[in-house]
Amino acid sequence: MAENDAMPTLPKKCGPYISSVTSCGMNLVIRGIVLFFIGVFLALVLNLLQIQRNVTLFPPDVITSIFSSAWWVPPCCGTASAVIGLLYPCMDRHLGEPHKFKREWSSVMRCVAVFVGINHASAKVDFANNIQLSLTLAALSIGLWWTFDRSRSGFGLGVGIAFLATLVSQFLVYNGVYQYTSPDFLYVRSWLPCIFFAGGITMGNIGRQLAMYECKVIAEKSHED
Repeated sequence: MAENDAMPTLPKKCGPYISSVTSCGMNLVIRGIVLFFIGVFLALVLNLLQIQRNVTLFPPDVITSIFSSAWWVPPCCGTASAVIGLLYPCMDRHLGEPHKFKREWSSVMRCVAVFVGINHASAKVDFANNIQLSLTLAALSIGLWWTFDRSRSGFGLGVGIAFLATLVSQFLVYNGVYQYTSPDFLYVRSWLPCIFFAGGITMGNIGRQLAMYECKVIAEKSHED
């Protein structure tokens, strides 16, 4: 009896459900942070392209970084990227339609390269008029979706993101936060929704790939246990 009392009590091991919830919550935070910094990096690069071409103009007092970008642009784009990247796999699970088309990192990197190319074309390529530019970018953006996504949820979310982001841009320009040269769609350029659509598809693919990698790691750990 005395021997039993003297034995040290070992800490109870957490059950599989508790461990799974903790692991999923931590992985969700990590995915969000990774998506945030990817969005910040892309915002700095793409915004620099737009400013060099004088497509986007910021007041002189807000150009404070070596990247010639307003300080609030990278954090806003990073936050939006994190939300979009987490929303896409969540929507796939909710609809019961797991995305299985071209699920490898090489495809994701090609998608990012095409998105940067579309943004670069909007700033560097000269067209006869804005209608030709808008139609060309619309075709390229839909082509990006067809090449790297092809899901109904991806297309629907991309359209919704383009609509909301364009409304926010109209509001910011209307209040004098920044401006576009030669606006032809109220206060912004008519091709801007195409850029937002392509950006939504791109960040959605990155988010899906990170979620798939997370599921693979969790499955391997469960198998080891």
